[in-house]
Amino acid sequence: MQTVKLSNGLEMPQLGFGVFQIEPDKTKDVVLNAIKVGYRSFDTATAYQNEAQLGQAIQASGLDRAEFFITSKLWVSDANYERAKAGIQASLERLGTDYIDLYLFHQPFGDVYGAWRALTEAYEAGQLKAIGVANFEPDHLKNLELMSKVKPMVNQIEINPFYTEECEVKFNQAEGVQVMSWAPFAEGHNGIFTNETLQAIADAHHKTVGQVILRWELQQGIILIPKSVHQERMQENFAIFDFELSDEEMKQVASLNTGKSQFFSHRDPVAIEQIFGSSLAQLKE
Repeated sequence: MQTVKLSNGLEMPQLGFGVFQIEPDKTKDVVLNAIKVGYRSFDTATAYQNEAQLGQAIQASGLDRAEFFITSKLWVSDANYERAKAGIQASLERLGTDYIDLYLFHQPFGDVYGAWRALTEAYEAGQLKAIGVANFEPDHLKNLELMSKVKPMVNQIEINPFYTEECEVKFNQAEGVQVMSWAPFAEGHNGIFTNETLQAIADAHHKTVGQVILRWELQQGIILIPKSVHQERMQENFAIFDFELSDEEMKQVASLNTGKSQFFSHRDPVAIEQIFGSSLAQLKE
């Protein structure tokens, strides 16, 4: 498996498997199928409510824990120092492991600095092998870097052909922060799988549109965590290392950029209130 090196020297598989939106009672079987395909890096989160089932699948696989790279995330309801410490312990217990390879602060809201201090302490104690953030804009990231003795090693952000985030990717990489992509297929929005530009490139390589999208991100040095509950699609998403897009094809994919999130802006006050308001309110309790 192709890997990227985090700023602390830890090697991370560049292709992993995401379990977002997989129902908890189905997660164990889905992950076991993904392991059979060859996936060893898995991305979950407290908010996904399937950490325990991911841990059960890994334990049931019969493979050593050291063969896996597990990523999880702290939700905003635990975004202060004390609650973050408890949240980290809860993730470890649900996953059934004494360490997590990569732990991310899920959203740039709440007491970011208090929570980051808790992540830093767990990192220094060896419970977390690497720490990072998700959905942080460049100014969020720079501010946290300046305020912290341990800088984020990964930033997981939305990236797909309709929202390429080219400037953000370059900024993160220049800061020594590896970029991890969520929603590489834009969850099927805007007819992405039937897009003529993407289909023409796929036909030229005898590949699928999905494989072209993943390859486009792979060639930018981005970490990928595509998700599917279907084993054929798992295998398809895994088969992206035997072809390469030309510079012109890379530009053609990037030309589809709309400059807008396919979901919501993390700087929209209305969206923040609607999506995160109740979780943030828990910090006052």
